[in-house]
Amino acid sequence: MKRYLHSLFEKASSRLEYLKDLTLHFEIPPNADFGDLSCNAALLLSKKLKRNPRALAEEILSNLEIDKSIIFKAEIAGPGFINFFYTPAYANGIIKKILLGGDSFGRTNKFEGKRANVEFVSANPTGPLTVGHGRNAVCGDTIANLLEWVGYKVDREYYFNNAGRQMRVLGDSVRLRYLELLGDEIQFPDDYYQGEYIKEIAEDLKREYGDSLRDEPAEGKFKNKAEQEIFADIEKTLSSIGIKFALFYNENTLYQDKKIENLLTRLKEKNLSYEKDGAVWLKFSELGNEQDKVIVKSTGEPTYRLPDIAYHITKFERNYDLIIDLFGSDHNATYPDVVAGLQALGYDTTKMKVLIHQFVTIVENGEIVKMSTRKANYITLDELVNEAKADVVRYFFNMRNISSHMNFDLALAKKQSDENPVFYLQYAHARICSILKMVSEQKLIASTDNLHLLNTEVELQLVKKLHQFSEEILKSALQYEIHHICVYLEELASIFHKFYTFCRILGAEKDLAEARLALAGAVKIVIKNGLNVLGVNAPETM
Repeated sequence: MKRYLHSLFEKASSRLEYLKDLTLHFEIPPNADFGDLSCNAALLLSKKLKRNPRALAEEILSNLEIDKSIIFKAEIAGPGFINFFYTPAYANGIIKKILLGGDSFGRTNKFEGKRANVEFVSANPTGPLTVGHGRNAVCGDTIANLLEWVGYKVDREYYFNNAGRQMRVLGDSVRLRYLELLGDEIQFPDDYYQGEYIKEIAEDLKREYGDSLRDEPAEGKFKNKAEQEIFADIEKTLSSIGIKFALFYNENTLYQDKKIENLLTRLKEKNLSYEKDGAVWLKFSELGNEQDKVIVKSTGEPTYRLPDIAYHITKFERNYDLIIDLFGSDHNATYPDVVAGLQALGYDTTKMKVLIHQFVTIVENGEIVKMSTRKANYITLDELVNEAKADVVRYFFNMRNISSHMNFDLALAKKQSDENPVFYLQYAHARICSILKMVSEQKLIASTDNLHLLNTEVELQLVKKLHQFSEEILKSALQYEIHHICVYLEELASIFHKFYTFCRILGAEKDLAEARLALAGAVKIVIKNGLNVLGVNAPETM
């Protein structure tokens, strides 16, 4: 419908010059009495043209060549809104489109031929994934799904570092636990990795090598074994919630391929860096940030900014049309430095979108939950999935705006009732599957021959909600706001349950029953497709 309305305004612009280059907005009114779509064009133009908005609205409306088979009424409301009302025939036409589109309904080719890189999780292999990593993982994967639904070819990428101080500490943590197992008295530092998984890795090494590793350095077999075990655990955890990466990029590659060395040379040649107190500084104060920052310490060790800039240069060199980074809130103050460095080097950072997600707190009955048995200060993603199941974990992480702190309600997540939105949606899908199976035994089939019979308020409400699905997918993809899909699906399921209560299928006159079956089938497809975008299963029985 929005495309049709855009075409009407475009034709009218040949007569009304002021409509040219106007960015049009069509919104769904909060009250159905105000139509199916509303446009505020007259209000936007009134200040610029210094004219009464209602008079402008009347002039615009009189120049729109409306097809009465699509829009049966258009009227002016309030200070100058133009409201449009679909005809029932047009509205019901969406059912045919959905049934024809099937699993592909809602997909668009708007960004066909474009390539996107979505980097998410990117946890170094120093321990199990936490619930914070879980939110990052689910949201990153869902954003990638959305981009694929609007036509992008998407690469999911995981960036990690298996060197540096963190990994040295990891190797030494395992070494000390190994020596403990051999009976040595060990003072285990407080800042070393404390979890039970460190002891488990040390036990594996003892079983394999006995006491022969007593003189082994921390960065030898200890670090290598820990990295191997932990990364395998990370991949297994991600697989349990349906996430698979196309690309893994190791920070060490930046040094091996001399990309760090080349970057330092470029910064120096462009007079963007200087040496002071034995360190290398980047002129962030000249790049719009508050002060200059160290990019190579006096010890020769780079700060995060240098490899991060070099890493992002590789993304530009790989010719992505869109580059998305998903970080936790601890990166909120740091990523602007990387963006500023890239801009200074001439890269088009408008292709980049940095998304920041907030923290997750697990609560049950109003109390913060501490589920971890790994003797570390976090809850693992595995523990959460074991408690609440993968579908629920994915949906719950998706259903809140990533920019807001999330309280994950564990009690709600475990409920098998309509209170749990995942159960509510999956039950709606399963109920429709059950209906379709049941009516086939009564020799009824879904038919679009008599859709004009769908004329009750709840039927039309359901049909009009179906019209919004493709738009919700596109809007969510453009805004990188996945929670909109959850809100939409819950509203759709709510209307469907009302339809099921008030509109009989079995027992209704045959033509009406078959039209209602077609409507129910369309709802089933949209619920399944929406859950598919979110990475959640749509079971046929429950």
